[in-house]
Amino acid sequence: MLRISELKLPLDHAAAELPAAILARLGIGAEELISFNIHKRSYDARKKSAIVLIYIVDVTLRDEAAVLARHQGDVRLGPTPDMSYRFVAEASQLHGRHPRPVVIGMGPCGLFAALILAQMGLRPIVLERGKIVRERTVDTFAFWRKRQLHPESNVQFGEGGAGTFSDGKLHSQIKDPKHYGRKVLTEFVKAGAPEEILYVSKPHIGTFRLVKMVEQMRETIIALGGEIRFQTKLTDLLLEDLGNGQRQLVGVKLASGEEIPTRHLVAAIGHSARDTFEMFHQRGVYIEAKPFSIGFRVEHPQSLIDVCRFGPNAGNKILGAADYKIVHHASNGRSVYSFCMCPGGTVVAASSEEGRVVTNGMSQYSRAERNANSAIVVGITPADYPGHPLAGMAFQRELEARAFQLGGGTYDAPGQLMGDYVRGVASTAFGAVTPSFKPGVHLTDLGPALPPYATLALREAFVAFDQQIKGYFKEDAVLTGVETRTSSPIRIKRRDDDLQSLNTRGLFPAGEGAGYAGGILSAAVDGIRAAEAVALDMAAK
Repeated sequence: MLRISELKLPLDHAAAELPAAILARLGIGAEELISFNIHKRSYDARKKSAIVLIYIVDVTLRDEAAVLARHQGDVRLGPTPDMSYRFVAEASQLHGRHPRPVVIGMGPCGLFAALILAQMGLRPIVLERGKIVRERTVDTFAFWRKRQLHPESNVQFGEGGAGTFSDGKLHSQIKDPKHYGRKVLTEFVKAGAPEEILYVSKPHIGTFRLVKMVEQMRETIIALGGEIRFQTKLTDLLLEDLGNGQRQLVGVKLASGEEIPTRHLVAAIGHSARDTFEMFHQRGVYIEAKPFSIGFRVEHPQSLIDVCRFGPNAGNKILGAADYKIVHHASNGRSVYSFCMCPGGTVVAASSEEGRVVTNGMSQYSRAERNANSAIVVGITPADYPGHPLAGMAFQRELEARAFQLGGGTYDAPGQLMGDYVRGVASTAFGAVTPSFKPGVHLTDLGPALPPYATLALREAFVAFDQQIKGYFKEDAVLTGVETRTSSPIRIKRRDDDLQSLNTRGLFPAGEGAGYAGGILSAAVDGIRAAEAVALDMAAK
């Protein structure tokens, strides 16, 4: 099989034009082409009136060697890489007797760590502090509609993790030489995702489809011998001193008092498991503060973004709702950028602690809501929150508590119109953009919501962004605060060779919470890597 890249066709081309382009590109007759499939389809919208689709296709030919010889030196034609997944070990290869591996958390990272371990026959035990995804959805909607926050069952906690209530984006910029991302997408398709996620350039699923997929993957893990315990909270690590500052994990303790023996623990706890961060720190697990970002959710009419990005092709079914990616380097040295852009979506309440307000973005598969929203955030570093390794977490809590008060103390989010925010004037009435945040948005002055350096950078950036997306600086675009959980405020450092904690053998920090991923796909990939590391360590002993 051969792979051809950079096949360009008009946006609205007929189906027959793609095989014709393949034949023309290779200089062969139709009888030489046995089959083809699309590996990736993206678009180039730099010229809005003439948007083109760009294909990467895999072809099977009657004489592939002859075609390769004729096109020797062509960097856009070569053998299709082997993207099949191979397990690093299986239960029958393990030496001696081992306690079962344990996975904490059932977000994308924990889900895939457990799935791979189960597929290798290692029968993992999964501990999830929240509820099954259907019950979690009920609790989350109760918070959005009735302000009833359940601290253990919300946007952050429960089966599926924070990615369940999101746009379901499945693209990433991570380096992936072993094609783990393909394994993730393939498993998602098996679980009910549309097959298009295998080839579109920016695949997404949406919340409702993710719910069904998570349920199916749970059943697969159980069928393969895995055990999943919901509403089960980890409260302690059982450690054995090895000397020289090293310890060996020998088990975990649950809130119920039960102890589970294990020497292999995948910590896929997510970026909001603050009490678990504190417990790890108290137990001496090596942790360091890391950079993250803070800001607001910004809503514009989706129609405005569509026209700005696609011009006369706005509304085209293949293109769908337009997204954007923008960045501005402010005069005070801060970088301001868009994050987790949700076309045709809603801004959602993502609190997991009482008396605090946090925002996030969510879309369904259709991306059909009237507003586009994105986090617009300012990068910050540990120099902005000096002190102990958990100082960034304390800083997040401070900003979230401030947002709660600015919103009126009812879990309404504080909001302001973009023009008023730039001028430093409190807003008193909405314009043409109706905010989507539930329970509600309380108009105020968002100036005090963030540190002065962030406010200064954001005010400058909103005006500057109009040069990148004409109409972005819209007087009545709505800002909703605060966005603080762009990534984990800590990194649970691990060794590069075996992915175990620097000072705690048997602890495998993984995913967003440990500071090694950002988004569904990268977290799932890191879960695969952690599972492989566990299996290899078990096989070596």
